[in-house]
Amino acid sequence: MNVVIIDYGVGNIKSIQFAFERLGITAVLSQDVQTILAADKVILPGVGEAGSAMKKLKDTQLDVLIPKLKQPVLGICLGMQLMCNYSEEGNTKGLQIFDTEVKRFSNAVKVPQMGWNTITNLKSMLFETLKENEYMYLVHSYYAENCLEAIALTEYDIAYASALKKDNFYGVQFHPEKSSLAGEQLLKNFLAL
Repeated sequence: MNVVIIDYGVGNIKSIQFAFERLGITAVLSQDVQTILAADKVILPGVGEAGSAMKKLKDTQLDVLIPKLKQPVLGICLGMQLMCNYSEEGNTKGLQIFDTEVKRFSNAVKVPQMGWNTITNLKSMLFETLKENEYMYLVHSYYAENCLEAIALTEYDIAYASALKKDNFYGVQFHPEKSSLAGEQLLKNFLAL
């Protein structure tokens, strides 16, 4: 299994790489177009600020490549948010894969949301064998609005899309690499797609 983690200088790619190692997969870190095109599965990670992350994708022309990929692609945290139409963070136009917008949590709740929270309304093979109200680990100040492409919801201030799917593209707001056995199972399910 050839898994490529897109390395565009944003985030926690080592912890994702270690999570795949625990599953017996050596995931390759790369921003090389041919390496990404040849992958069986692609991960778009991300931690940090949307505007500067999107600039890094544009600087490497990955913003053009990613939406054209045909193999299963999984966006994690900011990676998922960048796959949406638009983010309020940095007034950023996204990759426009998922037809939803990313908004900031209101001041009615502690921002960022940090820690364990449940996922519900699970739809898709990505959640095979996972149960409703499974706990996942989250750290974020912005969220994707609930939409038709939502395959999981989480309550924090409001019910938002904690996972999205369109065609071969998947996105999760939570960190599967930090979500214990449930996160490990989700990565196994992604590999099996």
